[in-house]
Amino acid sequence: MGDYQQRVILAKLGLDGHDRGIKVVARILRDAGMEVIYLGLRQTAASIVAAAEEEDADAIGLSMHNAGHLTLGPKMASALSAAGMDIPLIIGGIVPDEDVEELMSAGIAAVLGPGASAEEVVATVQNAISARDEA
Repeated sequence: MGDYQQRVILAKLGLDGHDRGIKVVARILRDAGMEVIYLGLRQTAASIVAAAEEEDADAIGLSMHNAGHLTLGPKMASALSAAGMDIPLIIGGIVPDEDVEELMSAGIAAVLGPGASAEEVVATVQNAISARDEA
């Protein structure tokens, strides 16, 4: 891929105010050589789609800690689809194991739970981007 730097949007969708984990993820991805665009707290699906279009993002990562993942994750996936964007959407945070299949069925590319290692975070993002590029 030469000098191409993968671009990842990170955001907190909705009213969830817990942002320590996503800031750690931003540093992990940056240290792995990715360009990270951190949108911060209280984003909407529309603001995230707009940023992904503007930044020509390769992936979007959402941090979920408020039990809104089954509503907000599919809403975000639908917003990307409606905008005609084929960008992998990755959710990290507090997601019960029994909810992962439903999220994947709704178009979420991957789910990372608490305690995911830096290597797992980087590999998950890279694999999601690669799977999209190969499709």
